[in-house]
Amino acid sequence: MLASQTLADWPGAMAEPGAARPRHVLVVDDSRAQRHILSVQLRRWGYLVTECEDAASALEVCTGAEVDIVISDWMMPGMTGLEFCRKFRNLGRESYGYFVLLTSKSEKTEIAGGLEAGADDFLTKPVSSNELRARLRAGERTLAMQAELLAKNRVIVSTLVELQKLYDSLDRDLIEARKLQQTLVRDRVRDYGWTRASLLLRNSGRVGGDLVGSFRVDDQRVAVYSIDVSGHGVASAMMTARLAGFLTGSSPEQNLAFGRDANGIQALLPPEAVAERFNRLMLEEIQAEQYFTMVFAVVDRSTGILSLVQAGHPHPLLIRRSGVVEQLGNGGLPVGLIPGATYERCDIAVQPGDRLVLVSDGFTECPLPGGGDFGEDGLIRSLTKSASLSGADMLEALVWDIVALSGSDSFPDDLSAVALEILEAE
Repeated sequence: MLASQTLADWPGAMAEPGAARPRHVLVVDDSRAQRHILSVQLRRWGYLVTECEDAASALEVCTGAEVDIVISDWMMPGMTGLEFCRKFRNLGRESYGYFVLLTSKSEKTEIAGGLEAGADDFLTKPVSSNELRARLRAGERTLAMQAELLAKNRVIVSTLVELQKLYDSLDRDLIEARKLQQTLVRDRVRDYGWTRASLLLRNSGRVGGDLVGSFRVDDQRVAVYSIDVSGHGVASAMMTARLAGFLTGSSPEQNLAFGRDANGIQALLPPEAVAERFNRLMLEEIQAEQYFTMVFAVVDRSTGILSLVQAGHPHPLLIRRSGVVEQLGNGGLPVGLIPGATYERCDIAVQPGDRLVLVSDGFTECPLPGGGDFGEDGLIRSLTKSASLSGADMLEALVWDIVALSGSDSFPDDLSAVALEILEAE
């Protein structure tokens, strides 16, 4: 190998700081005269030039130096220019190298072989100065576009790294948010003595928009509710947390289900009035781009009456002591959609041994592999089959059934449910 000229040896290499370095051209030819002719022209045009008399030594240069353009003879002793081109492409360089083959070949099959090996361009001997300059300019344009693309790729990689860090941070926050949301239904089974409420909540993502709960009104009454906020993710989860604060049993003065009677005494509002109050809250105070469906129900032991309101939620189901399943409710509008919306109450006589079941549409609208969805028929079949189980076990069996039919324990929507059992007198 001939001695390589370094940047320090090049007259223009020490230009002012920040100036672009000259392109490094490697000339490979077993003819000393041909190398000299090409090198003189290249240096005159401002290129940094390294000369090699064979492909093996040229390959060593390429592994240890940043070579921008290679001008290599095709036919050389030992390794040919074609073989050198293949090895050059296999070096795994970060930057692209523009490869020009010098040849006397003009057959299309030979040219195709050169392109297949990775050559970018060809020059026919004897090399014309004007043609050489034109080929180099074409190579420079290719290298410039490749450098620009590489720079953009670095920006993309850097951005992806930052996005991954942001995603990891958000994911950690969502995990903590999930834990906090689960505390909204910390007591999955709440025993009120003469009645028992079992709660189920399974989010499809880190956090969800479903909410279930219950609270004691007084010694004779217990309220249960099931809520499904529109949308998914953080916004819906934040809304459920806010709504949970309006339905807390520990602070009746903050509970929107309570109001003042004619004597100024705090009293539970009728279910339809509760839905209307929440509707005004959503539209007049919260004013979010969200709405929710709901069932709010109150069972009164002294009268044996179950009163409920259905606001766009799936129909509540009453499982009689005999095993008969009754569909309750009058449909109704979702909460937070229509100003001044009114809701209709449904009153049903119940007795010990009866159970009320409220579910979100994550159950009824769960898609099945064969087409269609779980539906209300599937819901009724599952509850009927599990009627002998306790409320908590019945809800778990419902989840097992939907997993078995859908073939997956990953659901497209949140699953939530409430089972309110009216217990037998001891």
